[in-house]
Amino acid sequence: MLSVEIKENDKVVGLLTAAEKLFKTGSRGYFGMGKIQIGEKRYQVQVQLVEIGSKPKPEEAALKDG
Repeated sequence: MLSVEIKENDKVVGLLTAAEKLFKTGSRGYFGMGKIQIGEKRYQVQVQLVEIGSKPKPEEAALKDG
């Protein structure tokens, strides 16, 4: 699990956690969502980190399905 800080200038205004995720495409990474408040306004926040090159190649996917 990752912790993601959201800052305005140097002040932390939100903290979000992102859990490991296997995306529908087969790629691996992290995903998190939540709500934060900045001043008087509330925001819905999402963060997605996708590991570059983690999606299985078509021949690898065919071997798994076969």
